[in-house]
Amino acid sequence: MNPKVDKKSALDFLSFVDASPTPFHAVQSAKELLTKAGFEEIKERDSWASTCKPGGKYYLTRNYTTLVAFAIGKEWKPGNPISMLGAHTDSPVLRVKPVSNKRGEGYLQVGVETYGGGIWHTWFDRDLGVAGRAMVRTADGTIAQKLVKIDRPILRIPTLAIHLDRQETFSFNKETQLFPIAGLIEAELNRTGGSSGSKANEESKDSGAEKKDFAPFKTITERHHPYFVELIASEAGVKPADVMDFEMILFDTQKAAIGGLLEEFIFSPRLDNLNSSFCATIGLINSVADKSALDNDETIRLVALFDHEEIGSRTAQGADSNALPAIIRRLSVLPSSSFGANEDLSTAYEQTLSTSFLLSADMAHAVHPNYSAKYESDHRPEINKGPVIKINANVRYATNSPGIVLLHEVARKAADDGGEGVPLQLFVVRNDSSCGSTIGPMLSASLGTRTLDLGNPQLSMHSIRETGGTYDVGYSIKLYSSFFQNYSELHKKIIVD
Repeated sequence: MNPKVDKKSALDFLSFVDASPTPFHAVQSAKELLTKAGFEEIKERDSWASTCKPGGKYYLTRNYTTLVAFAIGKEWKPGNPISMLGAHTDSPVLRVKPVSNKRGEGYLQVGVETYGGGIWHTWFDRDLGVAGRAMVRTADGTIAQKLVKIDRPILRIPTLAIHLDRQETFSFNKETQLFPIAGLIEAELNRTGGSSGSKANEESKDSGAEKKDFAPFKTITERHHPYFVELIASEAGVKPADVMDFEMILFDTQKAAIGGLLEEFIFSPRLDNLNSSFCATIGLINSVADKSALDNDETIRLVALFDHEEIGSRTAQGADSNALPAIIRRLSVLPSSSFGANEDLSTAYEQTLSTSFLLSADMAHAVHPNYSAKYESDHRPEINKGPVIKINANVRYATNSPGIVLLHEVARKAADDGGEGVPLQLFVVRNDSSCGSTIGPMLSASLGTRTLDLGNPQLSMHSIRETGGTYDVGYSIKLYSSFFQNYSELHKKIIVD
């Protein structure tokens, strides 16, 4: 279907991003889509030899912020290729500090720290909610995670009136002037009957176990405002005293929307990079929607959504970890449906890497009409003109010409099922400009696998509110689905040793 006619993909993305204010929630949203499409959850800690079969569809998570999903072709044999699509679940945000209980001039404030390279001035004067993961003690004594989403404005970072500081350029101290206000001390005292404590503190004091147990550090209702803990506990469905710890992220409560005179824009938080995460997940799902889709496929189709790209990826759940190499190693030796005793598995991993391909999907820079001089004159991506292939001579992006040729064929073949193919754009930064990077170079280096960097064009990257194209969502989904459907055939025709 022509994405210029169909806005459904963009509307589905709005629902996805609104439901996913944190990487925890993004993984949960992706899990729900995959489960509905018939994918089965597996665990890293389990053996896969008897579980993962040709024709099967599976997914797993790590830290509940990274997700890998894959579908195994029925003609799969050990050492065969894997078509891979990588994206990331995190965005620049403000995170609640481990000790966030702050007060000043009669206000209750919440201490936050910056995560990633955000455009932090865009966080001022926004209606902020809080979401994340709470670790809670359950009735049977175990400690489990609960997702939390306080989807109403409870925090705000107010700007200083221009009358008090007529600076031409808005500047501020991120440590002392980026703390949101959460309420008034007087109102909190009235709520608790003039006490500096609260219901949460009282529960903690009245608990005999709490009196006897050694506390390595201050209680959670001392480290954070008691009512803040009460809200988190309520959302998690537990008592405040059962909240052991939490990881909370601030988010803009304004919903994502279709905008523009002709509804050609998406105005949304976290386009970078939930837009790519959504398109990758749906692309994989669409590629196996037909019951016979995997019948003649000798490859594995895989999507990896990593955490921590915005801070360098060098974490246990980042792209620069053992996550993807370990999974590929296990997949490369999965037996075929007609496994023979004489099959040699000793080099299956290396064979798989040498014939596989990775698309690194991360958002790209659309040309800005007010700052056009910042763009190289012959490489100015436009919104709603299709995905952007990103190229850099210093390999800040992993793209090279064999990859460009492959994607050209994938985009052209997207038209084989009817309708039009997928238009593509090319982007390089100016020689006098710095260049960002992606998970592409680090994964191509660690795996030795051919890689290409691409993404949908957008404006205001790393702002709390970004702008993308309504129709680019459909273009990317169509491209990614074609990649998975056609890689088994195409990889044999583009030979570079």
